[in-house]
Amino acid sequence: MKRILLFLATNLAVMLVLGVVASLLGVDRFLTTRGLDLGMLLGFAALFGFGGSFISLLMSKPIAKWSTGAQVIESPANPEERWLFDIVSGLSTKAGIAMPEVAIYEGAPNAFATGASRNHALVAVSTGLLHSMNGNEIEAVLAHEITHVANGDMVTLTLIQGVVNTFVIFISRVIGFFVDQALRKDNEEGPGIGYMISVFVCEMVFGILASVIVMYFSRLREFRADAGSARLLGSSLPMISALRRLAAMESGELPQNVATSGIAGHPSWMALFSSHPPIEERIAALSR
Repeated sequence: MKRILLFLATNLAVMLVLGVVASLLGVDRFLTTRGLDLGMLLGFAALFGFGGSFISLLMSKPIAKWSTGAQVIESPANPEERWLFDIVSGLSTKAGIAMPEVAIYEGAPNAFATGASRNHALVAVSTGLLHSMNGNEIEAVLAHEITHVANGDMVTLTLIQGVVNTFVIFISRVIGFFVDQALRKDNEEGPGIGYMISVFVCEMVFGILASVIVMYFSRLREFRADAGSARLLGSSLPMISALRRLAAMESGELPQNVATSGIAGHPSWMALFSSHPPIEERIAALSR
């Protein structure tokens, strides 16, 4: 419930902020008495398409900490924390990135990485994963997450999300305008019910298609992060072992803003909408 409320509140706040910015810039006035101003509409679509994605990225670390209850290791308080801290430090040096924040959170087996840039990231691991895997497997999982950070995967997926969001908003309103023109009467002014319904339906349909594109790139990232783990450790065997262990367990659910960077994802009812490839495919790719 906490995660749902946080998700709704965050998105509402982002939409309100972007709405104010759009009004100040004037890009929300793309429907004019002379027709549709495509340049203004593109500015409006880009503002909401990229704005929402990048605001979410900038807020990803604090939201992830709050929603999972992750406790950042400021100074290791026990041998387990010291070991975890040292492993992340060593992997970060190998990957050529700044030391990310390291955190532990209570939950079923999973781990994730998030952050607005390669050198300002957070790597978090659940107690469930720490207590159900051996040292080599945990190190492989951490190397996977460090690879996400080193590859700039969070920023890349944000850019892709921004592009598809922009096209969804732009095309939906263009279609809505022409549908409205076809249905409107000569004495009517301003957008009518045809415009509003058409935009709503188009955003739903195109949004689903856009999520297929985003999830495709998310699955590609997982294969690259698995391969990156093997490179950092000099062997694919620890990551294969970790994946096999995950396949035998029920992984923990992550907040939406970090779910695509988790070590494991919950399969969707359709493969096209899954953020992670099936574990057997990931193992096969590593074995090759």
